[in-house]
Amino acid sequence: MDPITAIVTVGSQLITRLFPDPAQAAAANLELTKMQMSGELAQITEQLDINKVEAASTSVFVSGWRPFVGWVCGLGLGYVAIVEPIARFIATMVGYTGNFPIIDTTITMQVLMGMLGLAGMRSFDKKNGVASK
Repeated sequence: MDPITAIVTVGSQLITRLFPDPAQAAAANLELTKMQMSGELAQITEQLDINKVEAASTSVFVSGWRPFVGWVCGLGLGYVAIVEPIARFIATMVGYTGNFPIIDTTITMQVLMGMLGLAGMRSFDKKNGVASK
C-alpha cells in the first residue's frame, strides 16, 4: 500500500470515529478526497518524508537549522550585551577613540524571544505532563 492510500485509509477511519453524525463524516471524507485528488495530500506526505530524512541526518547543517538560528541569535545578543560594552570600556581605558560596529539586532531578538517563548511553553507542558505527540 502506498503512503497516500494508507493516510486516506487512516484518515477515513479517524473521521468515522470523530464525526458520529453521518453528514459531518461525509463532508470530512469529501474534503479528504479533494485533498487526495488535488495532490495536496501527496505534497504533505512528501514533506513528511523530507522531514524524516533531515531529522535523521548527523550533519549539523541539515538537522541543526533550528539550533543554528538559536546560535546566531545568541551570538548577536552576546555581542551586543557583553562583548561590545566590555570591548568599548577597555578600548576607552587605553585611549581608543574609534567606532565599534553597530549591529541592528531587532530581527534577531524577535526570533530569539519567539524561540525562548516556545521553549518556555514546552517546558511548562512537560512540567504538567503533557505528551509531545
